[in-house]
Amino acid sequence: MNLKPLILNAGAEKRLRAGHLWIYSNEVDAKASPLKGFEAGEQVQVLDARGKSLGIAYINPNTLICGRLISRDQKYHLDRSLLVHRFNIALALREQQFDAPCYRLIFGESDGLPGLVIDRYLDIFVVQISTAGMELHKDAIIEALNKVFMPAAIVFRNDGKMRALEGLDSYIEVAQGEVPELAPLVENGVNLLAPILDGQKTGWFYDHRENRARMQQMVKGKRVLDLFSYVGGWGAQALAAGASEVICVDASQTALDVAAENARINGGETRFRGLKGDAFDICKELTAEKERFDLIIVDPPAFIQKRKDLRNGERAYARINNLAMRLLERDAVLISGSCSMHLGWEQLIDLLRGNSRELDRNAQIFARGHQGADHPVHPAIPETDYLKACFLRVLPSS
Repeated sequence: MNLKPLILNAGAEKRLRAGHLWIYSNEVDAKASPLKGFEAGEQVQVLDARGKSLGIAYINPNTLICGRLISRDQKYHLDRSLLVHRFNIALALREQQFDAPCYRLIFGESDGLPGLVIDRYLDIFVVQISTAGMELHKDAIIEALNKVFMPAAIVFRNDGKMRALEGLDSYIEVAQGEVPELAPLVENGVNLLAPILDGQKTGWFYDHRENRARMQQMVKGKRVLDLFSYVGGWGAQALAAGASEVICVDASQTALDVAAENARINGGETRFRGLKGDAFDICKELTAEKERFDLIIVDPPAFIQKRKDLRNGERAYARINNLAMRLLERDAVLISGSCSMHLGWEQLIDLLRGNSRELDRNAQIFARGHQGADHPVHPAIPETDYLKACFLRVLPSS
């Protein structure tokens, strides 16, 4: 394949040589290789200012991140063969870490495939493409999945926010096979169901798997509140681990209906209650009703999407954790999660400390959680290291 050169400004190659995969539009030598000369999704050979090859990337001349490196060897382009190779490499890590074939198979840049996420539910694969370069290889993705896995079904959940920035349409498509309304999965030994066609993102959030496993060890006989529960990823596993009662809170009745089904298939329907509404408002109502819980999970959506949202997002995290602490028994556990990359550990711990002192409670952080092994961190790309879970024991002041 004869590829056009994308020539970088002098010095712009340093980040790529250090391991990063992104090329910003202001790093391109606009005279030697003007961006308007490329088509969205086109593959290019990336050259430094001296003409030395840095590898192969795909490009979108209309976006700030205009290039994403696919290979550092100019012999390897993005095609079916490369996809098969990368799928097998990713599979080896997942099979080493997990007993059941339920996990995030491809985590974008961290698995060498920028713009591609694939979640596996036994023999059903849910694919999410976010870039024009990857969209052009949709058929090759299907072929590669069939080569490596022979899946019963393949679903494209191509309705993410990033697609609009890339000039792509939003759609959901069953590309192969028949897809049930709720797809079965196994997480931490618990049978569960995910709404992969009309749920959030790819239908399930595998990233908190290890944190949920830790939670299971401490809920037997306990009363649990699961805030922002979605379909009960935390709550259903708490019931399976012997919680005496679980209340799931979510703004979506559809999500709560699936949470109820997840409770039922784990023998917890009589110990489950769903509350529909805003988590902030429901916490206030539960406080007014003098409800108390032994363990509370606060796992909200990202309150900080961009750096400019930092101040408002910090206030939102502080507020919901404060409301949750007010609902804890005298010696109880708060699991405080954040999927906002821009909220660092120090900031999260500081707001939890501030909340505990405001309420005249003593806090002990006894564990910290991270994203699971199927969400590996690319050491040169901080954006891939995003998930935090703080396990906090909250005691009376003494």
